[in-house]
Amino acid sequence: MTTVAMLHRPVNSQPPAARHDEELPIPAPSSFAEALRRHRRAARLTLEQLAEASGVSARTLSDMERGRSTGPQQRTVTALAQALSLGEDDRKQFIDLAREGRLRDHWTRSSGLCELPRSVDDFTGRSAELAWVDDFVVHAGDAPGVAGVALITGAAGLGKTTFTVRAAHVLRPSFPGGVFFIDLFGMSPQPLTVDDALTQLLRALGVAERRMPQDTLERASLYRSLLRERRVLVVLDNARSEEQIRPLLPGGGPSRALVTSRRLLAGLEGVHRLSLGPLPQAEAAELLTGILGARGSSDDGAAIGELAQLCGGLPLALRIIGNRLVSRPGWQAAELAARLADEERRLDQLRAGDLKIATAFGMSYEQLAEDARRLFRRLALVPGQNFDAALAAVLGGLSIEDAWDALDELVDLGLLQDSASGRYRFHDLVRLFARDRLQEEESAAERDAVTETMTSWLLRRATTAGRWFEPAYGRPDQPDPGPSSPEDADRWLRVNVDNWLGALRAAASDGRHSAVLDCAESMLWFSDRWMHAPHWHEVFALGAESAVALGDPARQAMQLNLLAWVHLVPRDNPGTTLRYTAQALDLATRSGATAQIAWSYHHAGGALRRLGRLDEATASETRAAEMFKANGDIDAYCQCLGALGTCLRDAGHYTEALEQYRELWALLNDDRSGVTPNAAAFTRPITLARIGECLGLLGHRAEAIIKLTRAISLMKQAQLPVPQARSLETLASLLAEEGRTEESRQTYVRAAEVFEAIGDAEAGSRCRDLAATPS
Repeated sequence: MTTVAMLHRPVNSQPPAARHDEELPIPAPSSFAEALRRHRRAARLTLEQLAEASGVSARTLSDMERGRSTGPQQRTVTALAQALSLGEDDRKQFIDLAREGRLRDHWTRSSGLCELPRSVDDFTGRSAELAWVDDFVVHAGDAPGVAGVALITGAAGLGKTTFTVRAAHVLRPSFPGGVFFIDLFGMSPQPLTVDDALTQLLRALGVAERRMPQDTLERASLYRSLLRERRVLVVLDNARSEEQIRPLLPGGGPSRALVTSRRLLAGLEGVHRLSLGPLPQAEAAELLTGILGARGSSDDGAAIGELAQLCGGLPLALRIIGNRLVSRPGWQAAELAARLADEERRLDQLRAGDLKIATAFGMSYEQLAEDARRLFRRLALVPGQNFDAALAAVLGGLSIEDAWDALDELVDLGLLQDSASGRYRFHDLVRLFARDRLQEEESAAERDAVTETMTSWLLRRATTAGRWFEPAYGRPDQPDPGPSSPEDADRWLRVNVDNWLGALRAAASDGRHSAVLDCAESMLWFSDRWMHAPHWHEVFALGAESAVALGDPARQAMQLNLLAWVHLVPRDNPGTTLRYTAQALDLATRSGATAQIAWSYHHAGGALRRLGRLDEATASETRAAEMFKANGDIDAYCQCLGALGTCLRDAGHYTEALEQYRELWALLNDDRSGVTPNAAAFTRPITLARIGECLGLLGHRAEAIIKLTRAISLMKQAQLPVPQARSLETLASLLAEEGRTEESRQTYVRAAEVFEAIGDAEAGSRCRDLAATPS
């Protein structure tokens, strides 16, 4: 059949295959197998005929042509060349291809060098991390030119090497080209050089000494080319720096590299990162049980759990403790747990043979610059669990910029943990190591001086922050840079509470009573914003003790009134409140402290109302209101007016109570009333909520819902969770009465969440039960 192409071809033309003058050159064979096959066919010989002519068996010839034998011996190649009657050029090419095949065979032959260490039989946990590595091997480096490199980082003792070796053993079947391991000694004073590392790896890959390039760049190039030709997994353990690692990474292709380092190696680009953390408590206990093996069954499970907790989830610490128990069958886990419970001896107990947790931490410590070392050991003095750069700068005697640099270095080596909020913390065992370094390297006088500096700074900062909420609106005087707004002050006091409270305790213990009392007094108005916090009793008790030590009954009366408030509002113990107000009233009366007399009546009024003694409560609140108004303290006067409204509400006089709250609302919104902005911001939402409650009690539910919804929004803005939770519960009840069932359920859930956040589990449970109750 004639094709379209033939119909359009010129008459004198031929098909391309028949144009001998335009034949393309045949490309040179790329392998010995291809060359043998091509020359045999050109000679028109079968395998059997070539075998008979050369003396090489037909089976061997078949293996050569299939590529199973890529580099036959010289005498075999010579015999084949003669049997094939090859010309000089073809003969030389034939022999060269065989030689290259022999070299390639040598390179790909296992050398036994850089062998992967054994994996421990009792390896436990890290299932999510192992899955991450498996996913990395499968998917990483698929894009052209992208290297498959995973960087596994973490602090000393987290088991990076053990984990990576375990992963490499599991992955070995996926790497027919081999799995190679090399320790780079990154924490050693003399880490492995790039040249030495490349030499070891190239030898492991089968490169003979005579073919080893002398130049580092050429070695790295040869190394990458071999990794590109084969599917190899290289484990580069304990890396020190980016410079040490870069020449050892694959440049693309099927090979993969797993790198471990205590440092973050942030300069490495295009790598996949996995950060190991401590083991969860359950996995830590499981690991310890696995190490103990058969003897673990004789140990109390609670003691095993306690040991795991004391080890802080560090696999190295767990390994040490497990080995100590296994090697001493007569020891009981509970006895060792009791030893570890003593912080002074814990690090000494964490050693077994040549394993010692302090040694692991010490290797990181030795890598630090002097400023970072000094800061590291002094940070052990911080009273709380975490801290910021400002406190670090004070402890290290550094500028804030230098403190950031030192903290970065500590985080980079895993000696500190950081967070997105800009705060830092120790692992418990690392903190003990830092404390040991401080005691060893700085004198008692130096430690005391640093502690005093830190304590003074924390108390000044806390006192300044607390004064932001005093009725006299404006920026308080502050010798140090500090919070720049009430919002900043609020945030600082909350996140640093463990630190400034620890400083308050230390100052009280050292007899620095003026500083303690100043700080306690500054918390008067802030405590209303954070009334559910558990530490106010201690703050004001220390303040009262300092006032006694200073011989100042008026200031003592103030602290006793604050203790009365603690037992009235957060603790709901009106009987104890009355005892404190009686003491405060006596001291205030004898010292002529009119303001504290008024506060005593006010807090006593609240306690009497809680006890149902409403007439006495009204009389006490009325007297307090009169005194505050006469003294010109309109902020406190407003609180008394609100308390009087609550007495009326509790007595069932809802109309009179509503009128009282509305008068207070008008006063709070009158620019000429003298109410300070801080006090108005605190009192307004509570007053509006009370108006809503009274409207609801009078049956005006729709209006009550509107008022309560607005009040709750204002409370959230002002960070007043206690009244917010109570108002949410009231709102939810009103919504249910209005038949708005779904809204009611959602509001009960919100109320439960706020109650739970402030630690009132009973109220939270009540609201969740109400949310689940069918309509």
